[in-house]
Amino acid sequence: MTKKERELEALIAPTARAFGCEIWGIEYSPWGRGRSTLKVFIDSPTGVTIEDCERVSAQVSALLDVEDPIVDSYRLEVSSPGLDRTLFRREQYEASVGCRVMVRLAFPFEGHRRIEGLLAGIEGDEVVVQAEEAEYLLPLEQIQRTRIVPQFEGARERPPAAAQG
Repeated sequence: MTKKERELEALIAPTARAFGCEIWGIEYSPWGRGRSTLKVFIDSPTGVTIEDCERVSAQVSALLDVEDPIVDSYRLEVSSPGLDRTLFRREQYEASVGCRVMVRLAFPFEGHRRIEGLLAGIEGDEVVVQAEEAEYLLPLEQIQRTRIVPQFEGARERPPAAAQG
């Protein structure tokens, strides 16, 4: 997370908590005049509804209008982190051990910028990912983004249309 994203999270978190939600993460993309985006991901133990997102969005929008932490115009998006959630913090990595993940790195590591595999754990400041027959120790500070890859039990591909009877 950038310094700006941490500042925005500290500002917005109490508003989300007032609605029974926690900030899962924040992504701020400052693309310039009118093209910037602030994405706020909220979560709660009981899940997040569209109504939760609407309520938090309205209050966060009003808060940002008053506090004015973003100089240029921007688009605010409030949503749940989803099944393919991005991991933002060490605690989220620890809670996701055993999940399949897609890791995008800032710089190539052993010839790879993207690694998909099982999140096996955290050792010091490194994320352990088991991919195919290799195990990677990836420094947290080199990770641009890690997303959960949802796995669906019992999911089967549909047979081709010609094979259906």
